[in-house]
Amino acid sequence: MTTLAGKRILITGAARGIGALTAQRLRDRGAHVALLGLEPELMADVAVRCGGAPWFECDVADRVQVDAAVAAAVEQLGGLDVAIANAGIGAQMTLVGGDAAVWDATIAVNLNGTYNLIRAAGPHVSHPGGYFLVTASLAAAVHLPLMAAYCASKAAVESLGDSLRIELAPSGARVGVAYYAELDTDMTTRGFATRAAARMPIGGHGHLPVAPVAPAIDAIERGILRRSRRIVSPRWVAPALPLRMLVQRLAERQVRGRIATAMDIARTEEAPLTTPQPERVG
Repeated sequence: MTTLAGKRILITGAARGIGALTAQRLRDRGAHVALLGLEPELMADVAVRCGGAPWFECDVADRVQVDAAVAAAVEQLGGLDVAIANAGIGAQMTLVGGDAAVWDATIAVNLNGTYNLIRAAGPHVSHPGGYFLVTASLAAAVHLPLMAAYCASKAAVESLGDSLRIELAPSGARVGVAYYAELDTDMTTRGFATRAAARMPIGGHGHLPVAPVAPAIDAIERGILRRSRRIVSPRWVAPALPLRMLVQRLAERQVRGRIATAMDIARTEEAPLTTPQPERVG
């Protein structure tokens, strides 16, 4: 792409955080955006800031809702050039003795939600110039305690993106995977606002720097323009990805012998999901 003007772009998780900021940036660049997400009051506000963009209250974990929302968005936009699977949630949990509901909700939104969007929007971006962006994370490559559900979901999203890239290649469409470290968003603030996180040897308050979000939005804009294979923010994430096995060992060494207290707290502490979720059946 040489310009975003006139491009038709669909974004999930658009109520706040990276999704909302990306929608505003792309609209400022002349794109036509459609917004999917929960929290209708926030969605309506973002839509206003995006020039009255169409928006749809949609639980990405619900395949029927995603199919309907994507169909309506495509109709209103008159087609689709870019789809961004941005919706994501997280909460601390221990694999042993932790809250299984956190696992279920995280996989439902981060992994199944990404698949649901691929299934619904993939056919519409399968054309020369089309682009599909899935949101993994540095957590796809480096796996930390208390973040097992989040890390597992993001590693799986990375694999979805890699497979989708091969499948869409004959159509001329391209696929990107986004990898972010901890960014200064309300998701990060909520996710680390627990007693257990504060005691983490890595990832606790004051232990893991939180990067500004503006460079991430710049990277997303560049990535969409170039239909990039990979989008990273901050920049240091790029060399960490091919060195993931070494970085994983370093992370394990840093927490070894100092994680017991945080784990004990986490097993009894109620940690809310970073975005409240609707009740789901099954």
